[in-house]
Amino acid sequence: MSRGIPSLKSLWTGSMQHSLNPRRDTYRTDTLMPEEKDEHIIEAIGRCRVVIRKGIVVEVGERKIDTCPLAKRFAHPVPEITKEAVKANIEHRIKAFGMCTPGREVLDTREFVGFGASEILSSALRSGTIDAVVLACDGAGTVIVTSPALMQGIGGRMSGLVKTVPYPEVIDRIEESGGIVIDKVHARLDQEAGVRLAYERGFGKVAVTVALPAEAEKIRIQYPDTLVFGVHVTGLTAHEAGVLASASDLVTSCASKTLRDVAGRNALVQAGTAIPIFAMTQKGKDIILEKISRSREQVLIKTMRLPALGDQQPDPLV
Repeated sequence: MSRGIPSLKSLWTGSMQHSLNPRRDTYRTDTLMPEEKDEHIIEAIGRCRVVIRKGIVVEVGERKIDTCPLAKRFAHPVPEITKEAVKANIEHRIKAFGMCTPGREVLDTREFVGFGASEILSSALRSGTIDAVVLACDGAGTVIVTSPALMQGIGGRMSGLVKTVPYPEVIDRIEESGGIVIDKVHARLDQEAGVRLAYERGFGKVAVTVALPAEAEKIRIQYPDTLVFGVHVTGLTAHEAGVLASASDLVTSCASKTLRDVAGRNALVQAGTAIPIFAMTQKGKDIILEKISRSREQVLIKTMRLPALGDQQPDPLV
């Protein structure tokens, strides 16, 4: 369901010189404050800090790990995590679906991994177990989605987003697909505000992806019925891992040794063995089992002590 991405030059010219419909006048990119330059910061493969400006990768930081079994299976594989390989992968994403540009595609129905955060939450939306998900999107900031295709289109190809700017074209695509952008002017990343708005809009079964342990803990206290999914956990200290695991219903392990230790020994269910997802609560367990019940894939179910880790793990675990 590719939309076809116009040239970067035409995208930048169009987004900066004119508005395609009246609704955009309240959040046009040419009304950004001077300090809000067109810059995106993501923490990508190996938790490398990547800076993208006007569709161009201008900086790739140091890696925290050397190899990742998931990265080896990317559409543009990264067999060894080097600055050159990470840069090439991000450039492929920019060309393939417009990541961090006004041409960003936001809909997809393909499952990229069996038990990824976006795949699990898309399945939960499809089954009605949840009715809204709060997550981050480049070009829009924190958003609320209700469509499985929008959930997968945004989350299935998104690395850890640290900073972004608003693009009217991306915001329009999200809204046309039933999504809600919490801050059209600055594309703010604020998961707590997203959860609050979701409940104010009348949603009753809200899920949220959270990378910051303190934010997850705050959401758990203020909105106890929210399904909290911990993501982007590589490099957490033992204390941070404990806070996030305690506040989460579901949590991915990425390349985190502390999360495997803390969450693994307390989890009710583990999905996957290379990059495990841990269900920390009955609600999280039910969502994993619901996804399995709807799948046509073969599944092994076995009672055993967790974590159960396969031979292929990120190296090193940090």
